[in-house]
Amino acid sequence: MALDTRGWLDRFTTALGAQPITDEEVENLLALAGIAAHASERKAAPVTCYLAARSGVPIPDALAIAQQLADEITGSGGPHDAD
Repeated sequence: MALDTRGWLDRFTTALGAQPITDEEVENLLALAGIAAHASERKAAPVTCYLAARSGVPIPDALAIAQQLADEITGSGGPHDAD
């Protein structure tokens, strides 16, 4: 039987010897992946998350950077359009 998302993430981080990921971090990474997938090709999503992690930039900052870049590329104001 396959694990659910949380079960997989917990087992994987333990196997890596890493600290567990928080629910907020998961949501931010999913948002980051979504931005990358919508501003380019879907396959850019996991690589974007990897690059953010490799850079050492905090996830919320990487998310803001990705949103700004996506807004520039697509000419959109992003989630703040309605403000």
